[in-house]
Amino acid sequence: MQLNLGTKIRELRRRDGRTQENLAEALGVTAQAVSRWESDTTYPDMQMIPAIANYFHISIDELFGYHDDREEKIKDILLNVDKVFSKYTHFYPGSLSEEIEDCIKILRAAAEEFPNEPKILLKLAQALHMWGWHKYGFMALHPTDSTELIEYNVDYNSQNIFWQEAIRIYEKVLKSNPSSEDRETAICQLTPLYCRMGEYEKAKTLANNQNSVIICKELLLPMATSGEERAMYQSERIVALLSQLQLSISEAVAFRPKVSSSEYGKQVLLSVINLYETIFVDGKFGKWHGRLGFLYLKLVDYEYENNCLENALIYFDKAFDHYTESIRIYNEGDYSYSAPLVASLKPLKKGEFTPEGRGDFWKKHLRNYPQNMIDELRKNPKYAECFE
Repeated sequence: MQLNLGTKIRELRRRDGRTQENLAEALGVTAQAVSRWESDTTYPDMQMIPAIANYFHISIDELFGYHDDREEKIKDILLNVDKVFSKYTHFYPGSLSEEIEDCIKILRAAAEEFPNEPKILLKLAQALHMWGWHKYGFMALHPTDSTELIEYNVDYNSQNIFWQEAIRIYEKVLKSNPSSEDRETAICQLTPLYCRMGEYEKAKTLANNQNSVIICKELLLPMATSGEERAMYQSERIVALLSQLQLSISEAVAFRPKVSSSEYGKQVLLSVINLYETIFVDGKFGKWHGRLGFLYLKLVDYEYENNCLENALIYFDKAFDHYTESIRIYNEGDYSYSAPLVASLKPLKKGEFTPEGRGDFWKKHLRNYPQNMIDELRKNPKYAECFE
């Protein structure tokens, strides 16, 4: 790292609107001495460094420019790891490549270099979480005569050494007084992981310590603003609640086999799709195209399990179109919403969100379909990329 201490002192002095004389008087030196520092002719005495840092209300690391180098290095590490992570959207045994293990090694080294950096630790925990899926997967207990709900097989899941380590890292982050964003990330990932491992009391305690949904920022911001800003936050509130409603309903259906395999379960999913289509009345779903694709794939599962190939193919086509459009928007950007209730949402820029449907997404889904459906899909050149 090149030492530009004099340049840094000059930048800080000008930032604060101070003269060389002001700084010299505060430090008990001459203005000429400060001038020589800033021209890099000489350096301040090392015993004076803490006083200079204190004068500008910064750390010694920041004074020497290490803070900037540190942040840039952390940013590069996270960016490179995210490029790898973005290739994988579904996790199950054998679903990941060795490059995820390479990411774990990189992040472990980064965690040693920056031991108290929450974003590095969170990314390491995420990588371990993913690798735990790859190595061991996840097991559930199917309903018995006494219950109609799918439950976690905690005896199996709790032995996952990668998930065990991920939990310890998430807990470490939460104890370190992280930013609200990092805290939210840790809680959202740790809570379901606790449950899979059978740590239900810890999960409940963590959840009960959070704010009620009625005072979340998405609900409060429309009440705290006016005009166009209020309209924007109203639109954001609608899509945030819609997304969470979809997640809640989809999960509830999936954990109840008697529901997910019934006509009622199908109609519930169709009602969620209908709600999306009512809100996004012009068909411009933006980054929520992927949500529609997900719902339609659930309907594909229902139809082929009930031996209705024709409907399964219809729903597959709709899912394919939604995922394809999601990827197009991701690649091209410059996308605006126009339906009345969401027109105030911010336009999407190129690469602003992570779409599903890329890489081997379709190949992983097709492996679960019956052969007669695979044969029909192969006949349609529209789906050629699904088999590449």
